[in-house]
Amino acid sequence: MSSMPIVSISWEGDSWESLKSWPREMQHVFGVALREMQQGRRPTMDARPMQSIGKGVFELKDADDATWYRMLYLSRIDDVIYVLDCFTKNTRKTESNTLNKARSRLSQVRLRMQESKKEVKDGRGK
Repeated sequence: MSSMPIVSISWEGDSWESLKSWPREMQHVFGVALREMQQGRRPTMDARPMQSIGKGVFELKDADDATWYRMLYLSRIDDVIYVLDCFTKNTRKTESNTLNKARSRLSQVRLRMQESKKEVKDGRGK
């Protein structure tokens, strides 16, 4: 039986700090979902595509009595899951500045991936 490669998590911008500011129970729920995805399984919570941000971007969602918790991520590419943003909200609509931040981080990730592929092609990469 072949083992799957280890999938790493790339925390973009302040996404890690944002997640760590959430209640411990929410940190755990989202952490379990990420672990499932690292092991090639579906997340253990609600996930929906976020085409408005970009192709391959999804949102994990949960809530407690007071707040809605959201994690935006770019699905696994070359054994990396890119967490673009973690945020809270208390209205149905996601703020446009939050969406724009995720779009900007997605652009940065895609640019890094292009540069990395170019370096490999040119013989300078891993």
